[in-house]
Amino acid sequence: MSTPKRLPYYTLSPEAYRGLGATKAALEKSSLGKELIELVWLRMSQINGCAFCLEMHAKALRAGGVPDAKLDSLAGWRVGEHFTERERAALAWTEALTHVDRTHAPDEDYEPLRAHFSDVEISDLCFAIALMSAFNRLAIGMRQ
Repeated sequence: MSTPKRLPYYTLSPEAYRGLGATKAALEKSSLGKELIELVWLRMSQINGCAFCLEMHAKALRAGGVPDAKLDSLAGWRVGEHFTERERAALAWTEALTHVDRTHAPDEDYEPLRAHFSDVEISDLCFAIALMSAFNRLAIGMRQ
């Protein structure tokens, strides 16, 4: 059974939506790389339960050549063998910020970032996480 859509936020609030699009465009130029950003977005969408975003990010990662085995094991990245230390640091930070109400962004999740990312990349990663948080909430809340 599908749930009816609520409001077309992208047409009702076009300036705000364009602002999110501008942030996405800026992140596409980031040295983080498209694959890492999409991986972070897919993990966040798993946590938040955004079906629309899950499909979109999994499709983008597959189109970029990411193996199915890696995507299939994303929810278990902490014990999976398909993830680099850089990806693990980004995924830990993603989960910490996604659950910020419980985690309060602890140092043990932040400090590993410094070994794998520049200050600019850490900032970009935070923006990527914040952006997907907004998109997930819009898509879930408005049943897109």
